[in-house]
Amino acid sequence: MTTSQAPTATVKVLLTDIAVEQVKVFMQQEDVPVESAGLRVSVMPGGCSGFQYGLNIEEKPLDDDYTLEQNGIRIFVDAFSAQYLDGITVDFKETMQGSGFAFNNPNATGGCGCGSSFTA
Repeated sequence: MTTSQAPTATVKVLLTDIAVEQVKVFMQQEDVPVESAGLRVSVMPGGCSGFQYGLNIEEKPLDDDYTLEQNGIRIFVDAFSAQYLDGITVDFKETMQGSGFAFNNPNATGGCGCGSSFTA
């Protein structure tokens, strides 16, 4: 019998305190199982700079996800995204123009004005 295991290497994703609080609010709204649910942080091809960030509340990690935990929040990162997200800080900003998650990614070599697209 073969069992799948999560990757053994590590990836570092940091959520600011305000981002953690917002994720908790979204998880409560989604009514997901507290014992297994988490925030998926991912990178997808697209956006105006080549890659775009993705955030989703999911019920459980996939077998090959990196699973991190910070302040009671599980963070799921797939292997493809991990290479672009290692060291990223996810924040939540509220301004007069609106509110939303913001990304500070040391791996990005460029970006655009939307704040959710980058070049690596």
